Amino acid sequence: MDTFNPNSLRLPDVRTAPSTDTKKPPRHKTGGKFLKGPVPWDWISMAAKLPGKALHVSIVLWFLAGVKNSRTIILSSTALKGIGVKRNAAYRGLAALEESGLVSVVRHRGRCPVVTINACPEKYG
Repeated sequence: MDTFNPNSLRLPDVRTAPSTDTKKPPRHKTGGKFLKGPVPWDWISMAAKLPGKALHVSIVLWFLAGVKNSRTIILSSTALKGIGVKRNAAYRGLAALEESGLVSVVRHRGRCPVVTINACPEKYG
């Protein structure tokens, strides 16, 4: 005669890591890269509506501006490669940002462009 054993219904004893769920968003690790703010939401919203990799390029621009503590920075292809933006896509994205008035660009043949981040244009709405 078979007897019922309630222990046979138990789930295996699986250890889980303690929950680190807090109300604060995650932070970068010590020495890790991060995006310095505040970044105006209207500026980001306008960049996000532009074609191609314009938003990707804009995130790199804000990152470099935070690192240099300046709104005028040199945009290198090395920084763009880190987030998967190729050179020609970066050119197009930067041109879209410039055309929208979000940035001003000074170009010199054979050198990286010098980009100045502008305030969000008033025409945005």
